[in-house]
Amino acid sequence: MSTIAITEKAEIEAIIRKCPYCMVGITDLEGNPYVIPMNFGYQDGTVYLHLGPNGSKVKMVEHHPRVCITFCEGHELVYIHQQMACSYSMKSRSVMCRGNVRFIRDMDEKQRALNVIMKQYTNNEFKYGEPAVRNVVIWEVKVESMTCKSFGLRPSEL
Repeated sequence: MSTIAITEKAEIEAIIRKCPYCMVGITDLEGNPYVIPMNFGYQDGTVYLHLGPNGSKVKMVEHHPRVCITFCEGHELVYIHQQMACSYSMKSRSVMCRGNVRFIRDMDEKQRALNVIMKQYTNNEFKYGEPAVRNVVIWEVKVESMTCKSFGLRPSEL
């Protein structure tokens, strides 16, 4: 089975749009890796994430703003020879992004980011109550580097 790099921006963004969530890797206060699934929005090379105002994740990212965000789609078990375990692979595509978190605090900017997040999941338009917007934490991650790969390809699919 083979792995190939995907460099076409439209194809990379299509993979991101297919994902119902992303995995966000951060560093905890002791310097250990900490990975969490999060809902997201993606627009123009920026990932938006939201979470509650309390909890350890906010403190972790205030201390260590560098993050790694992974999107993965299309999980399918494939093989070349059914009786040979080493010929099995998981066919999927993944995108990995790196950048620094910026906390969005401006209310209008928060609403704009929330609209980007909601657009990932629905085409409905929304209104937001002031307390809800005030109390949500929004992380903005401008993507500094992005890689994309397709895994588990049979020789005939290359």
